[in-house]
Parts: sequence; structure tokens; C-alpha cells
Amino acid sequence: MPDYSIAVIPGDGVGGEIASEAVKILDAVKEKYGFALETVSFDWGCDYYLKYGTMMADDMLDTLKGFDAIFLGCVGDASKVSDHISLSLLLTIRKGFDQYINLRPIKLYPGVTTLIETASPESIDMVVVRENTEGEYAGLGGFFKLGSPDAFALQTAVFTEKGCYRAIRYAFELARTRKKSSGKGMVTNCTKSNALNYSMVFWDSVYQKVAKHYPDVKTDVALVDAITMWLIKNPEHFDVIVASNLFGDIITDLAAMLQGGLGFAAGGNINPEGDYPSMFEPIHGSAPRYAGKAVVNPIASIESIRMMMEHLGEQQAAHDIEKAIITVLASGEVRTIDMGGNQKTHEVGDAVRQAILY
Repeated sequence: MPDYSIAVIPGDGVGGEIASEAVKILDAVKEKYGFALETVSFDWGCDYYLKYGTMMADDMLDTLKGFDAIFLGCVGDASKVSDHISLSLLLTIRKGFDQYINLRPIKLYPGVTTLIETASPESIDMVVVRENTEGEYAGLGGFFKLGSPDAFALQTAVFTEKGCYRAIRYAFELARTRKKSSGKGMVTNCTKSNALNYSMVFWDSVYQKVAKHYPDVKTDVALVDAITMWLIKNPEHFDVIVASNLFGDIITDLAAMLQGGLGFAAGGNINPEGDYPSMFEPIHGSAPRYAGKAVVNPIASIESIRMMMEHLGEQQAAHDIEKAIITVLASGEVRTIDMGGNQKTHEVGDAVRQAILY
């Protein structure tokens, strides 16, 4: 039996190209540390839908449950399948495996340029903890009286005590380990309780309840619209931000620009208790127009493998992946188009692999 069994779902668009680089990095740490590690690939996605009428096999969750972790490339191609259908693959895994934490580390590595003048490797070091299974993405609602002047739609957000509490508690636990601000971690509550007078007022009350158990962690609060401003104006202020599903989704794309763009942004869908496998992915999407051109930046996918190794307890492997990423980016010798270079996706992956092994 292998020490680790990793499911790989390349998905759509550029997914196959970045999945290859993710597997390349898994093979590198396997070679370096002698892991007995196997990867198994699954062809679920939009092409699968066109063939079978569903984005994934009916027994997908039963199949994936036996793996230690999952790598997801990217999902979606609106030219083939409507986005609200294709996203079902991702949401089914998140909810089915109770991956209630979406973890987004945001760091700017030396050698990476960004459009944001306030961003520097010294100022950009934060993590967004996003509630990942309920809130605005609970999937409840409906269309009514379609085709008439009275047509309307309802989209119901669900905020449970359990769901809010465990996400916010995770953020406080993480801040306690980071201790960024003068030896004391800080959790910023991303809210909108001035306008959302039920859901976010409830969220705020749970935040306050959790905070009482962490007197060693600083508390902070900001409305989501203000956070979008302060992320640009004063990014060094933030340590851990905890947010609901929708708000976390939005601010992490903005935060990606602080770290150089979506090509550097990775995320983890975490089931902290380990009852189910966690899933790791770049957040940049499938970019179908770039598929097959080998121009997409693979750093986000490689970073997601670093997160996977960390989650699996392989701290040295995670450290070496990050060190290799830093070495390659700082040298400036191998860069994809988004970094101002002309190297191919696999060439960047080869460089990181080389830095890991040698």
C-alpha cells in the first residue's frame, strides 16, 4: 500500500497542463523523500458532461473517499456547458466531504511584480479563511412566474451556528500559530452587518462568542467593502481574515493581485478533522482560450501541492517546495508570459522540480 494516494482531477481548459506540473512536483518530493505515493487521474468535467450528461460519475464521492487528498485543476468551459452546471463538480466535493474551510494564503514572493504599489514581500503575508459549505452558496432558492412581468428569483443564504462557529474558530486557531502582529496573531472579521441585518448580524454574534475563548489573539472588524479598499491601501495590516462564503470568494481574487496575479494563487478546501480527504487547487479558473498553448503559469498549482504536503504532515517536503518556488522566482530566469517572460508552463515546472531535487 502506498503511503499516500492522491486523486487528480485535471478538469477543463488549461487543467490538464497544470495538473501535469502538479504531478511533476509530487513525483519530485516522492523521489527526494522516498514516499510510496501514487496518483490516479479522473476525467470528470465538461467533456465528460457532453458525453454522459453529468459532470462526474454518480459514485464520485465513494470513489474519492479512499484517497488521502485530491488535486483539482480547474472546472468550467461556458462554450460547452453553462457555468452553473459545471460548478456542480466542485460544490459536490466541497459539500459532500464537509470541506468547510477554504484556505487562501496570500504571499508575495521576491522577484514577482504586482500592479499594486503598496505590495511588497514584506507587506503581503496574510491568510483568508472562507466558510466553504453554506452561506450564500447553500444552493437554496428558485425561479417563480418565469415568462411573466412578475417573474422573480429567490436565493437564500444559510448561516448556521455550527457552520459559522467552526470556520471562525479555525481562523482564531490559525492566528494563534502565526503570531504575526508583534507576537500576537489577529483575526479580522469580514462582515456587512450594517446592511445584511440578519445573516451577518448572526455571523458577527458568533465571531464575538468565539473571540472570548482566544484572549491571546487580537480582534478586528471591517465591512467587506472597506476591506476591498484597505487590502490595497494598507495590506500590511492584515493577518488572518475570516469571511463568509461569498465575501471570501470575492476578496481572495482581489488579494491575488497583491501577490502578482491569479497565476500565483492557490487554495485548499479543508476538512480539518480528516474524516474526508481535503482538496487543493489553483484558483485561476480554466482559461479555455489558453488551453493547449502551454503559456499558463503553473506556480499556483505547485503552491497547492505545497499546501497539500503541509496538510498531510509532510512539513519538510512543503518547506522544500516553497524554497524551490522562491529560488526560481527570485532568479527571474524562467518566467511565463504573465511574469514578462516567454517560457512554457512545463519549463517553469521543470525549474521548480530541479530546485527541489538539487
